[in-house]
Amino acid sequence: MIRRSLLLLLLICLPTVALAQARRQNRPAPERPEPTAADFAYGQDSERQKFDFWQAKSDKPTPVVLLIHGGGWMGGDKSGYGTKAIQPFLDQGISVAAVNYRFILQAMEDGVEPPVKGCLHDAARALQTIRSKAQEWNLDPTRVGATGSSAGACTSLWLALHDDLADPNSSDPIARQSSRLTAAAVVGAQTSLDPRELREWIPNSIYGGHAFGFAQKGRTRPEEFDLLIANRAKVLPWIKEYSPIELVTTDDPPIYLDYPNQKTPPVLGQAEKDPTHSAIYGVKLAEKLAGAGVEAVLAYPGHEDTKYGSVNAFLIQKLKGK
Repeated sequence: MIRRSLLLLLLICLPTVALAQARRQNRPAPERPEPTAADFAYGQDSERQKFDFWQAKSDKPTPVVLLIHGGGWMGGDKSGYGTKAIQPFLDQGISVAAVNYRFILQAMEDGVEPPVKGCLHDAARALQTIRSKAQEWNLDPTRVGATGSSAGACTSLWLALHDDLADPNSSDPIARQSSRLTAAAVVGAQTSLDPRELREWIPNSIYGGHAFGFAQKGRTRPEEFDLLIANRAKVLPWIKEYSPIELVTTDDPPIYLDYPNQKTPPVLGQAEKDPTHSAIYGVKLAEKLAGAGVEAVLAYPGHEDTKYGSVNAFLIQKLKGK
């Protein structure tokens, strides 16, 4: 187990992806509409357990979309979502929430095992909290979607495919709320965290070791992945619980999988230029969803979606029932 002092040092030294990008490009975070509720706390364990909420104007209860940022579960921030991401949904009468969650290293500091559980269960708690505010915020709790890129995409898929976390017997009214989604539409999603499976799909895969506690100062992502391979049998129950592809059932909601950065046709068993965001992830999940009778739309350059046209269009159609 990594010592407390080392984890604190890592957290201090690790800037978020949003801030790092802003520094490199010498620009501030994008402009955005004024939230209806800013930094709304859905947990008490971390400053990261907050979301921003925008209420769509409507006389009737509105659907809501969760924006879950990427950053490898190691960085990123809800402030990275600007007007271009938020306003298209508001214009369609769909409310929006941009969600922060604990990073892997913060979850490790909190003693969460595996640390990815902290990231994913934080997102679920945010969703349940939003549902608990349905009457106050004029929301339809039966129409909730999620989107995100990379790790935010994986989180969105986990929410969509995991069994409902609602505990109807809980004394906590938020815990009694559903964690299920109406639809998920994601970009560059990792669909499996099983290192053996990933090396069969994409031989140069290196992503996932940090999710299960193998992150350490000075350790590279390939080294983390090698440790995950070496310890696969030990952590296999966690892999099964937190890999979206392992959770597919016939009652799952429709899924949209977009891989816009795929430079060449995805070929199973072939090394990829960007193995962490390869369309092979989507190919394999789409196959499993189709086998379960679940609608799955897969898009990448050369394999464009002609039915919906985009992540946003898919979510709008599914949430508005058109």
